[in-house]
Amino acid sequence: MKTKIAFKTDHIFRMTDDTGMLQHSIFSVPNLSKGYTSDDNARALIMAVMLNDQYHLKKFDNLIYKYIAFLCTAQNENGMFRNFMGYNREFLEEVGSEDCFGRCMWSLCFTLSSISVSENVKKAAWNLIERALPNCMKLISPRAKGYLIVGLSHLNLVETNEYISKLAKSLTDQYDQYVDGDWHWFEDSMTYGNTTLPWSLILAYSVTKNDRYKKIGLESLEFLESKTYCNDYFKPIGCNCWLNKGDKTAEYDEQPVEACEMTLAYIDAYSITGNKIFIEKAKKCFYWYLGRNSKNLNLIDMETGGCYDGIEQDGLNLNQGAESVISFWIAYMRIKKYLPSVKMNKRKILTTD
Repeated sequence: MKTKIAFKTDHIFRMTDDTGMLQHSIFSVPNLSKGYTSDDNARALIMAVMLNDQYHLKKFDNLIYKYIAFLCTAQNENGMFRNFMGYNREFLEEVGSEDCFGRCMWSLCFTLSSISVSENVKKAAWNLIERALPNCMKLISPRAKGYLIVGLSHLNLVETNEYISKLAKSLTDQYDQYVDGDWHWFEDSMTYGNTTLPWSLILAYSVTKNDRYKKIGLESLEFLESKTYCNDYFKPIGCNCWLNKGDKTAEYDEQPVEACEMTLAYIDAYSITGNKIFIEKAKKCFYWYLGRNSKNLNLIDMETGGCYDGIEQDGLNLNQGAESVISFWIAYMRIKKYLPSVKMNKRKILTTD
């Protein structure tokens, strides 16, 4: 008997063509002029693997092939990844950001660890990983290091666990440089992808059993939480000015990717500590998508199955780009087993235990 999928997947396929996942949309209509990114196709690969692991449908397996093919094309001779591609299928740069590299490695390692992915896809993933590994210790970006640790933790191989130890040490050393009084963070500001830093240290502990990584991971996650909860709901740091040490948090724009990564971090914190409070916190992060947020607005378009691009001062950003729908689905596939049954209307989340 087939398992019913609770939310529509239409928008995923609408945003995906023969090349891969398109980057942006105009409302729910794909914006071809903006082309593609490796960032989006890497995260889309994680999403597709999760969907395939759960539902075992050919259409999700087909997505896996499209997204990993994009990453195969994106990798350059040095093992790094180009990021931005025009709609004409020509890359617009020779090498993408370090963060892009980290996200690509996360997706490839996750794919390699899947129970449902074909052996041929796994061989392709490992080929890309092997070519990329020499670049791991050259990274400077702390978020790139974080995404890389998250990815490598899925492999748990002797040859890659050494990278995890070294990368995690570099993050904790950076933390020591910036921690100050009641400021428990890795930098003098909190910007995008903040969750990646404590999350990666929590996972580094799961591999290395180094208590220092666990301590700083949980401590910095608690500090991040203190900046992202308001009246018992999740409110991510806005990308309009971010948060600088000593200043007030930027209220808007709130981004779907932040709710996703915070959800994942809390679930992994629960796996490591066994403390069920982390599951309750993960649920609150996920419910951000479904109306439990600063505007009491549902971010899921019930007509398309897409996710709106964020919460702005005046309400929702009604575009439904790749990062948004992917973030929602990754968060949902991780949290779904902990959720009560969910019923939706156009405005709010309704739940029954």
